[in-house]
Amino acid sequence: MSAVSDSGLASLQNGSDIRGIALQTSDNQVTLTDERIERIAYGLAVWLKEVKQLPVDQAHAIKVAIGYDSRLSAQRIQTILIENLTKIGIDIIDAGLATTPAMFMSTQYEEYQCDAAIMITASHLPYEYNGLKFFTKDGGAEHEDIAYILKNAAPHDITLEKSTGIVIKKSLLSDYAVDLVAKIQKWINDPTNYKQPLTGRHIVVDAGNGAGGFFATEVLEKLGANIKGSQFLEPDGNFPNHIPNPDNKEAMQSIQTAVLKNKADLGIIFDTDVDRSALVDHEGVTLNRNNLIAVIAAILIKENPGTTIVTNSTTSEHLKTFIEDLGGKQNRYLTGYRNVINQAIELNKEGIPTSLAIETSGHAALKENFFLDDGAYLAARILIADAVLQKENKTIISLIEALKQPVETDEVRFRILSEAVQETGMTVLKRFKEFIQKTPDLTVEPNNLEGVRVNTSGKYGTGWLLLRLSLHEPLLVLNLESDQQGAIKSLRQDLREFFTNQTDLDASRL
Repeated sequence: MSAVSDSGLASLQNGSDIRGIALQTSDNQVTLTDERIERIAYGLAVWLKEVKQLPVDQAHAIKVAIGYDSRLSAQRIQTILIENLTKIGIDIIDAGLATTPAMFMSTQYEEYQCDAAIMITASHLPYEYNGLKFFTKDGGAEHEDIAYILKNAAPHDITLEKSTGIVIKKSLLSDYAVDLVAKIQKWINDPTNYKQPLTGRHIVVDAGNGAGGFFATEVLEKLGANIKGSQFLEPDGNFPNHIPNPDNKEAMQSIQTAVLKNKADLGIIFDTDVDRSALVDHEGVTLNRNNLIAVIAAILIKENPGTTIVTNSTTSEHLKTFIEDLGGKQNRYLTGYRNVINQAIELNKEGIPTSLAIETSGHAALKENFFLDDGAYLAARILIADAVLQKENKTIISLIEALKQPVETDEVRFRILSEAVQETGMTVLKRFKEFIQKTPDLTVEPNNLEGVRVNTSGKYGTGWLLLRLSLHEPLLVLNLESDQQGAIKSLRQDLREFFTNQTDLDASRL
């Protein structure tokens, strides 16, 4: 039997990840069960053998690193993966607490030489969730790879000749930190204080009780920075303080408060598995979303004149102008970190120099860093630029002084009530486009790949809005931005009739 009888396995796919409920609550039953994790382990082995074509026999042991963030269910999942992968002859590096970027680097570091890596994480989702991300030397698994793994997730789908695999524990996160420290020292290259070039800088880190606390103690402090006021560095899968998410208002307010209270020079905040980050300057100005994209774009365009920056679809028109004025180009692409990364990779293949793939959520992948979305690497890159600016008596915010800020922004999330989410969503989008075409002072943007993007004028002032389907939830998401005070309130009022007439949508939030 080659197919999996457990039809619920397919529902665990979340784009290029696997995610499910790993802890039972009063509202939810466990979907990431022991049996399903066992099946997934075998599905991974089939994928490595048949798709990645790794030699799987007595003479060639596959080596897989497995790590996890602070989630409460992590070690249960890791134990099952190790038990079943070693049973079929795969050697394991037990990385323990780790970050998603560090797990990928286990396939790149000479001293590890792993064929694949598994990160146990569900990013910023509530504590009862968990999931799996997969990497090989070529990068992260794609949507079709996850589908293949789940389709082939059954113990009898693979038979290996090698005897039981071995398990070796290694402190991958410590090795990753040492590597990052060395890179920062080399880039700053301060001849007066090479080992501790951040001496005199006060930098606060908020790890949100995820896996990012190491960045304060093992990176910044080693580089001489004062980390007083850093918070929530201890791993705690209950996430008792705030959602570990740089795209969350409460989380950003938390790091802002910490920076201002401690009179720090900078603040850095990570998500749970540290593939995303954001910053706050000494005055509490947030460097996330469009501001974050602008900062790292400014750094990379200066180093790579004319380079292209790939972003997701919900970026500001002001950001486009900012990038072009610096001499760069923006490629506004589809939502989804794998989408923007793959687009950047493809553009480079086509001979279009592209240095960065980045989403407003904080996923940022640099060409120089394997196009790996790495929140710690992104923070390091910005810290290096900050160190240079300090010598010129400037701050990091000076990089985006020319970025015009909108007067108003808003987001409305409409829950799709029908079980046919995709079909309903596409129908509403078609109707919305027709509605816009008949409405004065609203114009459909033709150069747009996702949803319906609209430019505003006249009584609404200069601005834009975008209605798109959510990647992972049964939602239509409406983003609005305007340079005119009161315009969004007027837009919401004028759009209300359209949305309330869509019977398969919950328009109550409008």
